[in-house]
Amino acid sequence: MPENARTTVVVVTWRGVAHITACLDALAAQERPHRTLVVDNASDDGTARLIAEHPAKPEVLRLPRNLGYAGAIDAALRVVETPLMAWLNDDAVPSPDWLTRLEDALGPAAAAGSRLEDAEGGVQSLGVRLTPDGHGADTTRLPAFGFCGGAVLLRTDVLREIGGIPADFFCYYEDTDTSWRLRLAGHDLVAVPDARVTHLHGASSRPGSPAFHRWNERNRLLMLMRCAPAAIALRETARFMAITALLPFRENVPDAPNFRVRLRCRVLAEILLRLPATLRARRGITRRSTVGRHDVWRNWARACD
Repeated sequence: MPENARTTVVVVTWRGVAHITACLDALAAQERPHRTLVVDNASDDGTARLIAEHPAKPEVLRLPRNLGYAGAIDAALRVVETPLMAWLNDDAVPSPDWLTRLEDALGPAAAAGSRLEDAEGGVQSLGVRLTPDGHGADTTRLPAFGFCGGAVLLRTDVLREIGGIPADFFCYYEDTDTSWRLRLAGHDLVAVPDARVTHLHGASSRPGSPAFHRWNERNRLLMLMRCAPAAIALRETARFMAITALLPFRENVPDAPNFRVRLRCRVLAEILLRLPATLRARRGITRRSTVGRHDVWRNWARACD
């Protein structure tokens, strides 16, 4: 690791053989010294060999099983020694000045988010907004409620102080949950539109798949139980339950996995199983908070992008 490196860039991969080389090449070309740590979620497609043979020789933390993005970031947080920690998707290709822009713009804030673009330069995300029903959604308008976890710089000590990563989320909503907890703890988050990253959205997952919808529906409700005002968490959980109960009696039900009763029942079962730990986490978040839940909700829950 370079002696003057302030940041460890954590790249999470799972079966990333088709795209991780471009990510590692871009990190090797960064202007700013840094440490690169690849967390391999037990890939079985040749990714491990590809990483080992890459000229940049990144450090590797190979997990015994796939813990998802959230679990891998949590594992990395346990070993990161630099004051700053960046999260980067393995299907993301940062510009050479990406880390420089983030480090220079961070200032006293706890996190600095990036500008994610598609291959044609169109903006995918400048951060995450919070909708009135408690969804986290990519936004192209600033200021943003939170950061997109595909490319972000955070203060390592602050991340640990607010309780780390919700590893049990597996993937999706770990960024919105973390952003929410940072807001509750009184920290600022900044967006850095000139910290540019080209992102192959969905290369490592399958947006629209049953697993995608299961994680999204489950983790949104778990996040609300952890971070939102109690009335909002109860309202949205009750709404999810009511829709689930009424689906068998509805006509013209959308043909999407999140409208399948079996999937929704599984979501509810998983939430019930996690409820004791979620309530303990909520109490811990409350102890660390300096800003009221209602204040964060009132300031950031917005109906449109």
